[in-house]
Amino acid sequence: MYRPSAASRLTFTHSDDPRPFADLSRRVLVACGCVMLLGMSMAAARADVTVGINGGPQAEAVYKAAELAGQQGVPVRVLEFSDWTTPNTALVNGDIDVNYFQHRPFLANAERQGGFDLVPLAFGVENNIGLYSTRLTDPQQVEEGATVAVADDPVNQGRGLALFQQVGLIELEPGVGVDASVHDIVSNPKNLRFIELPGPQLARAIDDVAIAQGYPQHLLAAGTKDPTDALVLTHDQHHTFALIFAVRPQDVDREDIKTFIHVYQTAPEVRELLAEAYGDPSLYELAWLDDQGQPTVTPASLDASDVAATQ
Repeated sequence: MYRPSAASRLTFTHSDDPRPFADLSRRVLVACGCVMLLGMSMAAARADVTVGINGGPQAEAVYKAAELAGQQGVPVRVLEFSDWTTPNTALVNGDIDVNYFQHRPFLANAERQGGFDLVPLAFGVENNIGLYSTRLTDPQQVEEGATVAVADDPVNQGRGLALFQQVGLIELEPGVGVDASVHDIVSNPKNLRFIELPGPQLARAIDDVAIAQGYPQHLLAAGTKDPTDALVLTHDQHHTFALIFAVRPQDVDREDIKTFIHVYQTAPEVRELLAEAYGDPSLYELAWLDDQGQPTVTPASLDASDVAATQ
């Protein structure tokens, strides 16, 4: 597997948030006391394009795309963050040029809470999620009053509940879409007891509940369940939950950023690293391609109603 030199890998930590994707122990950690230090620490090593990411299956592919873009005359620096807040703050402040760690509903929620405006410029990989169980082979086997687990954050909880609805275990308030919470359950014929856990902890809760929402990357890291052995996996033709490359509004036409993204989306070396990282094609999708392998619409061309209506 391709691994750039330690000098090209910078990881910033944020103590208030869990490390949400894969174990980052093999990364080089650069201490950062507060967000205000980001500009100071990055300014000395500014590249033409600075990309902020989280760790996870897609990280190695981003580093490879950065290397290949550099060979085309576009120097790219990749910075890893271990939380889900700092990458947007750094982008808004101009400390990085693009981030690649979130999906559109997450960005929309962050924009509402933070009062900023970013543009989802292009699709990346979509991490499929599923419902998992070590006790059941069919979701309809779940017993009356059983305990089940979903994510506790507003966006991903809606995604998990949509799967419970998809397999016929609950019904949600019509039209609630990706903002659904456990309070929007209008029918629960088996009286399932929903508990809410941080996304990364769901992988370790599978043995303690009848059914758990699960993320393949967390299951791989925890070793608690084969991520391909799901009761059901997501498939979303709108790619609502695909990772996006987000930029500031004034940077939507920057050719250097477009070059980097084009390399990521088209280079065979990047595809090979993604396939190696995920291990099974059912666990991820290349959201910039349709079912026939042709380029699809950009996330910026899909309006808010597309996001709200999906699932």
